[in-house]
Amino acid sequence: MSEIFKNGRASISLGYIGIHETINALFGGEHLYDSEQLRAKGIAIVERLRQAVDQWKEETGYGFSLYSTPSENLCDRFCRLDTAEFGVVPGVTDKGYYTNSFHLDVEKKVNPYDKIDFEAPYPPLANGGFICYGEYPNIQHNLKALEDVWDYSYQHVPYYGTNTPIDECYECGFTGEFECTSKGFTCPKCGNHDAARVSVTRRVCGYLGSPDARPFNAGKQEEVKRRVKHLGNGQIG
Repeated sequence: MSEIFKNGRASISLGYIGIHETINALFGGEHLYDSEQLRAKGIAIVERLRQAVDQWKEETGYGFSLYSTPSENLCDRFCRLDTAEFGVVPGVTDKGYYTNSFHLDVEKKVNPYDKIDFEAPYPPLANGGFICYGEYPNIQHNLKALEDVWDYSYQHVPYYGTNTPIDECYECGFTGEFECTSKGFTCPKCGNHDAARVSVTRRVCGYLGSPDARPFNAGKQEEVKRRVKHLGNGQIG
């Protein structure tokens, strides 16, 4: 079995989450996005992790890689464990979840191009996997905006996802984006929240899922609830 980890056939991944919360815990104060110095600190942390897996590979001959993991379950569990040990720390454990790998804080309102620029230094370090993404409103009638972002992402990051609402209510016929609450998803038109009578789709941990059928844990639900749009209705980048 161990032979598959030699000669580049497979790797053992070191995953990490919560660069945003780590910077807050170490330095506090200014938002990571707004400080070039803090940005450099975040990148330096991930560079050190990459150096570690490269060293392990050199020492053992086995393939080790660095994985920028969203940790669908651990984003909640690690935060709960840290809260139990260290209490509620502002900017760290107070939200109930840890941010996906190197991603920008989901509540930070920036345009999609600036978000891509912020995250672009990290993918080259993550030889075990990663994803970058942007949150968008319904842009069926503004495909030029989507094309512009895709063109920009193609030049700056190797893997990019665009999240746009495609929810549907089978009670009133509404299509668009359901309201995300701590208890689930609700049709904004008629209030329907019966999982058997709705279709809700969200990208979490790099894949598209149906949280109405398979609910997120409390931490991931809170993270999804706090996500802001990176492109406004009718806006073209």
